[in-house]
Amino acid sequence: MDGVLIIDKPAGITSHDVVAKLRHILRVRRVGHTGTLDPFATGVLVVLVGRATRLAQFLSGVEKEYEAIIRLGYATDTGDVTGKPLPGDLKATGWSRDEIETALKGLRGYIDQVPPMFSAKKQGGKKLYELARRGEEVERKPVRVCIHKFEPIKPTGELLKDNLDGTFDFEVRVACSAGTYVRTLAEDFGKRLQIGAHLAELRRTRVGDFGVQQAQTLEQVKLNLDEEAVGKILLAPDAALSRLPFFDLSDDELQKVRNGMSVQVSETDWSDGEQVRLRDRSGNLFAVADFKTAESSLQPRVVLAHD
Repeated sequence: MDGVLIIDKPAGITSHDVVAKLRHILRVRRVGHTGTLDPFATGVLVVLVGRATRLAQFLSGVEKEYEAIIRLGYATDTGDVTGKPLPGDLKATGWSRDEIETALKGLRGYIDQVPPMFSAKKQGGKKLYELARRGEEVERKPVRVCIHKFEPIKPTGELLKDNLDGTFDFEVRVACSAGTYVRTLAEDFGKRLQIGAHLAELRRTRVGDFGVQQAQTLEQVKLNLDEEAVGKILLAPDAALSRLPFFDLSDDELQKVRNGMSVQVSETDWSDGEQVRLRDRSGNLFAVADFKTAESSLQPRVVLAHD
């Protein structure tokens, strides 16, 4: 069983939990995801099954999109609703549309983010959240990320929902590069409005070309498997890399690629080092190669062929 599953992760479990459950449901050992989603968050988790796990390196850096609720009024030690409130001014005030837009605009484009302590990012061989749970805080280097979209979900209505407890909720849509922490974005947005802020809700709606409308729940996967209809929800490996150009191999070229040898090509407009899908005569993904301009060749990087 080889392919790609688009899972709608429920709140309350980790991405690792999802992988473990799918191993049990599918009775397949080789299962992995392409990007962690926080336990409190929901939404799209791209899961690779069987030989398709070799494609993770090509999917980890794709753009992601989220819908979130930023709660203005106080910050937390985790940056989200699961954390402990931090001391500060708990009394939020109103802001004009211009003030909100100015704060949003200042966080679009390329920005530097400091990874939160409660994150899986490693420093000194240890995950930051492991240090944070011990009460330790270490200096973290800023990371350059790109915020393609940071906008209100209800631009024409009332932007802020008054929770009548000194806090306001602001629903936003975020499209960003891989490695972006939406929790940090929420905190930085609050700072620009001179108020503590954290994420109250987070839902990932897109990973690359895969949207939440394609996602299946774990229960749906189990149901389809029981009905022997897993083929309806298990996407072919080639679908996972649809953004990459492709090259169809002849039988002789298939054998060369199987042995790790490069194949010659002509009349292409690919750039040097560009990744290209190599497919068999039936359109099945056989390998992923790097294009070498100097030799006009495709050098296999990952081969999915059966052993």
